[in-house]
Amino acid sequence: MIQHILVLMTLLSSYQNSKTVFEFNSACPIELWQVVDDVVMGGKSSGNLILTEEGNGLFNGGISIENNGGFSSIRLNLDSFKINKEKAIVLDVRGDGSEFQLRIKASIYDRHSFIYNFKTNGEWETISIPLNKMTASFRGFAVNLPNFNQKQFDQLGILRSSKKNTSFQLEIKRISLK
Repeated sequence: MIQHILVLMTLLSSYQNSKTVFEFNSACPIELWQVVDDVVMGGKSSGNLILTEEGNGLFNGGISIENNGGFSSIRLNLDSFKINKEKAIVLDVRGDGSEFQLRIKASIYDRHSFIYNFKTNGEWETISIPLNKMTASFRGFAVNLPNFNQKQFDQLGILRSSKKNTSFQLEIKRISLK
């Protein structure tokens, strides 16, 4: 009980000093999110995004390496989400202990994304990803561009990839800038 109270106090204090990008709850517009799997390239992976009974987003599914597959992702198009003095994207998540990738695009028209890999620990955690540590990538390959240094982004996504068949699960409460 005391541990739950401490977690809530920590979350509340971090929420007060941040700007919400998307907060999952029972009334959120989850339909704004799009699932993009390797089936777009002939793969067989399958991902899903639903709301849990608690109102959290649950990104889960299975990665298949059949037909050169190996990824599932979700993405949210934004209308030029402005970055002022914020230095990091903050994720309030509970993963399955595996590694995921945060992806943002400065412009919806960019072919490349800026990426950052993060590992989950199986518990609720707050993961802070410095914007200036996000590197440019296109289809899994590094792009010779500076790290993210823009004043806005138009798209945000989370990707799970693997070089072997596996299931995955990431529960998301909130995504914010801090």
